[in-house]
Parts: sequence; C-alpha cells; structure tokens
Amino acid sequence: MPRDITDYRDIFLNDRPMMDTRAPVEFLKGAFPGVVNLPLMTDLERQRVGTCYKQQGQQAAIVLGHQLVSGEIKAHRIQAWAEFAQTHPDGVLYCFRGGLRSQIVQQWLKDEAGIDYPRVGGGYKAMRTFLLDTVERATTECDLVLLGGMTGTGKTEVLSQLDNGLDLEGYANHRGSSFGKRATGQPSNIDFENRLAVDMLKKRAAGIEQFVLEDESRMVGSCALPLPLFQRMQQVPMVWLEDSLAQRVERILRDYVIDLCAEFVAVHGEEGFALFSERLLASLNNIHKRLGGDRHRRLLAILEAALIEQANTGAVDLHRGWIEGLLCEYYDPMYVFQREKKGLRIEFAGERAAVLDYLRERALRGV
Repeated sequence: MPRDITDYRDIFLNDRPMMDTRAPVEFLKGAFPGVVNLPLMTDLERQRVGTCYKQQGQQAAIVLGHQLVSGEIKAHRIQAWAEFAQTHPDGVLYCFRGGLRSQIVQQWLKDEAGIDYPRVGGGYKAMRTFLLDTVERATTECDLVLLGGMTGTGKTEVLSQLDNGLDLEGYANHRGSSFGKRATGQPSNIDFENRLAVDMLKKRAAGIEQFVLEDESRMVGSCALPLPLFQRMQQVPMVWLEDSLAQRVERILRDYVIDLCAEFVAVHGEEGFALFSERLLASLNNIHKRLGGDRHRRLLAILEAALIEQANTGAVDLHRGWIEGLLCEYYDPMYVFQREKKGLRIEFAGERAAVLDYLRERALRGV
C-alpha cells in the first residue's frame, strides 16, 4: 500500500476508515462520515504552536510542538494511533493539508510502533474539495425530480423506498418544518454537505444518474443546501404526493409525538419527556406571529392539555386536535399556494403506490 493516497473516490466509495489528526476544534467544524478524531495536538497545544509560528517562525514552532507532545503524552497518543491502525489495516490518516502533522503521526507510528500506515495526500482540504466537486458535477450532469406534497403525506418514507432517493432531511437530522428538530441535534453544515456528497458519489458509482429529492427550502433547520443544487431544484420537474387528512394526522402523530417523545427519553432518560414537551411548545410558539394571537392561543391550549394527558396516562389522542388544526389552518393553505405557484412543473400527482410506480418507471426511462 502506498504511503500517500490521493484516490479520494476510492476512500469514500469503500468507506475506508479514517483517522483525523487535526485538533478537536477543527474536527468539530466539519469532518467526514465515520471518521475518528485522534489529534496530534490538543486545541491549546495547537494554539501555542500557532502563536510561536507567527512570532518566531516554523523551526521554533516545530521545536515547541515536540516539547509539548513528548514523554507520556506522546506515548499515549502513539498507542491510540497504533490501536486504530491495527483495528483498521485498510484505513488512512490525514491532517488539514496533508502536511507536517500527518507526516509526524505517520513517522512516529513507523518509528515507535513499527506500523507503516498510509496518509492522504492533500489531507482534509483536498478531500473536502473533491466532495464539493462531486455535488456540483451531480447537480449539473444528473436528472433531478422533486417530490412535493402537503405536510404529513410521508415524502421521506417514499424517498426511503427509492434507490435513487436523496434524503436531505436525513443528512441534516431534521424534519424540515418548524417542528422538525430532533433530540440528537444537527450536524455542522460541512458535515451535512459531506453526507450528501458521499451518498451522491455512491449512487452514481452504482449507475444512478437520476435523483429524487424532497422539495425543500434552502435551509433544512440550520443546514443550508449547496447553492447550485438549490438553484437547480427551482427549475426541475415535480411529482406531487397526495394522502387523506386523516392519514396525514396519524403520520404526524407518530413522527412528531410518539417517536419524537421516545427519542427524547432514549437520549435524556428521566428528563426526556419534559424536554420533549418543551420542544413541542417552543415549536408552536416560534410560529405564533404567523398563526395570529387567537389561533395560537387556541392551539396552544390544546397542545398543553394533550401533554398533560400524555404525562399522566401515556395517551396521545388529544394531540390530534392541535395537529389537525395546524394542518387545516396553517400548513395546508401555504402548500395550496405553493402547488399553484409550481403547477406547471408538476408532471404527476397521486397517492403513495402510484407515485412510487411513476418514479421507478421514470428512472428506468431515464427521463
């Protein structure tokens, strides 16, 4: 295996295990799916070395770095790197630009642990550029179709049943609406873009050249769609998913009440239900200006009563009241307007089975 690897396509297509040797603060700003952060330096050590570099130059900074990472600290970090390398013999390591930090980690692994482990030429920056280019190429080269529909029609469920579906809300860990926050939080925008890019790359490698995406706004919670992709989405054909009000209410009850509550309890334990209740109340309060005072107060009273009933007995029946009210009085009028506005782009409309059949047939036709 070569000591420097620059086949980024191979790395992502084959889910090569990756060791990120950047400082934690860099890692948190953005990383690749499944990567493990085993830094050469802590944030404080990196800051001190950076200051030294600016004031005294590269050689002095290198000397300081070796002083800071020495003795037991050095031995402990080499042990962690060696364990990763032994567990993942097909993996790679990298730093920001494929420069000094990854060279040092690679050399210490060779000298101290006897492990010849490859590093990524160009590092994080080169792989990130590759993924951004992947999205841009797919945006311009592939056929796109949007999946629209009223709130609660189950668009995400349809996407999950399509080989060529791109689940933007899944990458963003957010359901896309005012009530869309999950218990586990959202990735950084860089992580969101990377997840999208890797999925596009893998699907294109499997021969897929047409993608179905949900009709989203530019922001999915706090994550922003890449601008070229969002702009293209405003021009491509649409398929409209339909379902009855009763089934939409039940689906929202399941997703935003039953499942979300269980998610909060799983993450936060005894505090989970209280945090879940706070999240629902905050979501409703966040749109109070758009609802208007009277309607907001009425729906809030229903929601509060539903949460009390759920806390006391576990029953969720009362939640249907505010869900149906929000759909009929708030969300549906907006979607009716959107459908009229985008009407010329809608090439098919129907319920789930018909939409799935149409989209699969469309993919086979390649149009």
